[in-house]
Amino acid sequence: MNATTIGVDLAKHVFAACEGDSRGHDARSSVMKRGEFLKWLCTLPAGTVVAMEACSEAHSWGRTMRALGLEPRLIAAEFVRPYRKNQRVKNDARDAEAVLTALHAPGMRFVAVKTEEQQQRLAWHRLREGWKAERTALFNRIRGLLTEFGIVVEVGASKIRRKLAELEGDDAYPQSIRLMTQSVREQVAVLDQRLAECERQIARQSRDDPVVARLRSRPGIGPLTADALVATVGDARQYKNGRQFAASLGITPRQHGSGGKTHLGAITRRGDSYLRTLLVQGARCVLLAALRLSKNSPDTLNRLQLWMVKLNDRVGYHKAGVAIANKHARQVWAMLARGEAYNPDAYKDWEAAHAAVRPGDMREASDHHLSTAALAAGV
Repeated sequence: MNATTIGVDLAKHVFAACEGDSRGHDARSSVMKRGEFLKWLCTLPAGTVVAMEACSEAHSWGRTMRALGLEPRLIAAEFVRPYRKNQRVKNDARDAEAVLTALHAPGMRFVAVKTEEQQQRLAWHRLREGWKAERTALFNRIRGLLTEFGIVVEVGASKIRRKLAELEGDDAYPQSIRLMTQSVREQVAVLDQRLAECERQIARQSRDDPVVARLRSRPGIGPLTADALVATVGDARQYKNGRQFAASLGITPRQHGSGGKTHLGAITRRGDSYLRTLLVQGARCVLLAALRLSKNSPDTLNRLQLWMVKLNDRVGYHKAGVAIANKHARQVWAMLARGEAYNPDAYKDWEAAHAAVRPGDMREASDHHLSTAALAAGV
């Protein structure tokens, strides 16, 4: 059988492949070791489509397949899961068959293969998040241990730092507690150095990047967010529009519709949680600045800040922050996909262009729109 499409279930040592024709029919499965899998890829004809679940190793294999003349396709695991024939039976062969079936599903969306440079830049972000989580866990651990001795510390990194410094130099506490706090402070200092090293590396790798500089011109997009966006997204043209990009980050409301009625719920929280967190944090900073400005000098608010203040009054601080992050994501997509710089007065150009249209032209454009809608509806 001349296989033209293949579904692969990746692993560390054992790989399962399901070969099929151009429609995924006449599938047959095979299992091989890591070295055998690479040799087998070299025997495939150029142009063969190989589908895999999107995971940390899939991007490396995708680059290898492209170098061999193959066409890799990465599919999100949540899109593959429904195509497994029996949800109660899971093995490598079934997973490879599900990947092959998902490859041929109508309207399937694929994940772009990241370059090695993108993954190198993202590695520093991942490492920074790991050090930060370890430091937070250490603070929580020592706070719980101190509570056992009747020493209650309020929540907050600065408060636990001050308390540890007091305990280390206070002879009123037992020596074991002072030694414990000293050990924790030394470990926290090491983690602070690791975090600072990661931030310096992120600043170095984005210093000469014009795309990062262009993104940072947008209020609410800092150096970490800009570098993470460039390293994660790559080519933003893989998304059809800004709405699709925002939906991929999980900051759009969940939809549930039936009978022509659509109900919007909480945000989906799907996609890259790191980018979503950075965008929401930046949006909250911009919102706080607008709220402070509205109290001190409300006459200096621009159009976007005025919208933020009204949105905060209507839906509350947290929902307003997510809505602003959604707007930021759409603007970021336009800046990445079109290579444009941030223009806070772009709406003025839009209003001027529409104001220049004569009423007769507007009426003709409206009639044309109605006639086009009628044709689309079959009237």
